[in-house]
Amino acid sequence: MDDQPAAQRFSTAEETEREAGIANAALAVQRGQLVVLPTDTVYGIGADAFDPESVRRLLAAKGRGREMPPPVLVSAPTTLDALAVGVPSYARALITELWPGPLTLVCRQQPSLQWDLGDTRGTVAVRMPDHEVALELLARTGPLAVSSANRTGLPAATDADQAEAMLGSSVAVILDGGPTPGALPSTIVDVTGPAGRVLRLGAVSLERLNEIVAPLGVEISDEG
Repeated sequence: MDDQPAAQRFSTAEETEREAGIANAALAVQRGQLVVLPTDTVYGIGADAFDPESVRRLLAAKGRGREMPPPVLVSAPTTLDALAVGVPSYARALITELWPGPLTLVCRQQPSLQWDLGDTRGTVAVRMPDHEVALELLARTGPLAVSSANRTGLPAATDADQAEAMLGSSVAVILDGGPTPGALPSTIVDVTGPAGRVLRLGAVSLERLNEIVAPLGVEISDEG
């Protein structure tokens, strides 16, 4: 998309502009374009998770290859069962306590899914963000492939200006939700086995994870 026009930018602080922004972002996703959205961790760059060309465009915008597939954001915990299989009971305990929130779960992918997020090796990383604007957009678009809004190797954007500076030429719509609560990304836990493994420590501590799963006789380890 070499002829990509300048991104439309909408503030979500005022109701009318917020509604226009979310509507335009949802339409952009439907058209196969990329959008920038605020989340409860850092800003994200999003694409239709079920449109392989859009996902490729997302990876290209970040300067990232297929070996680093983006996670998928959802608007409700129930959506997980449409995307993943064999979700263990300790993972559901984490979801009950920590979704919506800064926890990404790497699950076994539903084999019937017709999508291409990259080299996932049969897994999918899923998160439900705790952010009203993100959830409103997700409710309209369905699951989005969302990665942090930055060029690979640079710090993740914590406000819309930073996201626009790095990715403005690659996206159609930017939703400006003001500064994010912090720069910590989500904690990523692999739940494909009988006990969880932390792949990246972020906003949720290992102590908090184990506090939740201990009653089930499970201990989550830290790979990091």
